[in-house]
Amino acid sequence: MVKPVPIPTLWARARPFHNVSSRVADSDCCKRIPHSTHYKSQGEEDDKEVSFSKPTTWRASIDFKWIRENKEAVAANIRNRNSTGDVEQVVRLYEQSVSLSQEIDKLRAERNAVASAMKGKLDLARREELIEQGKQLKEQVAELEGKLAVLSERLQQEGQRIPNMTHPSVPIGSEAVASIRKEVGRQQEFPFPVKDHVELGLALDLFDFEAASEVSGTKFYYLKNEAVLLELALINWTLSQLLSKGFVPLSTPDLVRSTVVEKCGFQPRGQNTQVYSVEGTDLCLAGTAEIPVGGMYMDSMLPEASLPLKLVAFSHCFRTEAGAAGAATRGLYRVHQFSKLEMFVISRPEDSDILHEELISIEEELYSSLGLHYKTLDMSSEDLGAPAYRKFDIEAWMPGLCRYGEISSASNCTDYQSRRLNIRYRPATPAVAAAQQPPKSKKVKTTLPPLQFVHTLNATACAVPRMIIAILENNQQEGGSVVIPDVLRPFMGGLGLIKPKSR
Repeated sequence: MVKPVPIPTLWARARPFHNVSSRVADSDCCKRIPHSTHYKSQGEEDDKEVSFSKPTTWRASIDFKWIRENKEAVAANIRNRNSTGDVEQVVRLYEQSVSLSQEIDKLRAERNAVASAMKGKLDLARREELIEQGKQLKEQVAELEGKLAVLSERLQQEGQRIPNMTHPSVPIGSEAVASIRKEVGRQQEFPFPVKDHVELGLALDLFDFEAASEVSGTKFYYLKNEAVLLELALINWTLSQLLSKGFVPLSTPDLVRSTVVEKCGFQPRGQNTQVYSVEGTDLCLAGTAEIPVGGMYMDSMLPEASLPLKLVAFSHCFRTEAGAAGAATRGLYRVHQFSKLEMFVISRPEDSDILHEELISIEEELYSSLGLHYKTLDMSSEDLGAPAYRKFDIEAWMPGLCRYGEISSASNCTDYQSRRLNIRYRPATPAVAAAQQPPKSKKVKTTLPPLQFVHTLNATACAVPRMIIAILENNQQEGGSVVIPDVLRPFMGGLGLIKPKSR
């Protein structure tokens, strides 16, 4: 049993930026919370050091006080991740907003005092003096509230650029310093010249890259014949394994709103984005099921008894693969569209480390069952995306490509995504505390535990194209045929061998 480690996260302990009230959803397992009333920018910026093109339409519950109190640790984390966040700017904007809020509160108190003074008996001159004083205070408050709205908007945008904190065991540096956690099997030796999956697939009539290029462009493909059966077998076999482990199956939309993509920690319209955007709409093609599944629980309040939620989602994934080129991305290895099964878990904060270990174990069990030689890597700080607190990748040996290739990853995102998606849970009231409650009466107030943000985790169960690569290249025979792994044969109608077609 792995003991959970304390998770220092800059998103912890923060209160929401907005007030929300809950309403009961269709299901008893959760409550939905209406979208907040958003701040709108008013007035002109008086500081040109930072500018933004448009107001944000949502707000992450970032603990800016914690960032200020741990400024050095946050700055070091940004450097270690090679991120672009600016903690100095965030702290400066936060302190300005706190100062401005205090000034507004002082003026409001003065307005209240003036209002109270007007309730008594006053002569006409004194009443007119108080009326004028109240009017001036109202105008001053309105002006400062406009400035605060603009300042809060800038603070929110700068705060959203700061990545999640990092697990203390994560190797610091580039991908080259990632550490090997586990290695299973060994590189297979072939007594004949090895072919890569492209050569095998074309000879066995499994792929058509040329036609796909004409129809859709480069990095698209047609699967044919037994490759179609192999794709479906991989999906159905993997799904059967996960259902037996208590995962709930989902099939997700391909299109999602850009705000949901942003809340999950991706940049749909940033430079060199991997996200396809639909022109003239706020929709994007999902690059992973993690996004629509996270969005499914957006603005939810979950009972503690429902956690952890273990979900496995089938989806089509779309990625621009900006900048990807060369022999290393040949064939099916890096494509614009593919099928995938993704595990997604929503948990209590104290359980996420243990559940992360469970997801990695499931991945390793699946790939061992397919007879693959692979290694599990604890990925380095510079390889972590903004949401990830810690990430493990699994790389399988691909003899035709003569290298290891990533086939899965498993990330613990702690409360980074839930604070953006506003997914919270209500801890159960301890039985002891309930027993100590005084007898019920009209004057007794029920005290509920405060809401907390959940942790989210995601892990690849089966990314079809790369699994096909690993299976074809590792199971090729001298005559050009390919042996199907035993566990997949019942899902392929008993087929055990893909043979060259007779001409």
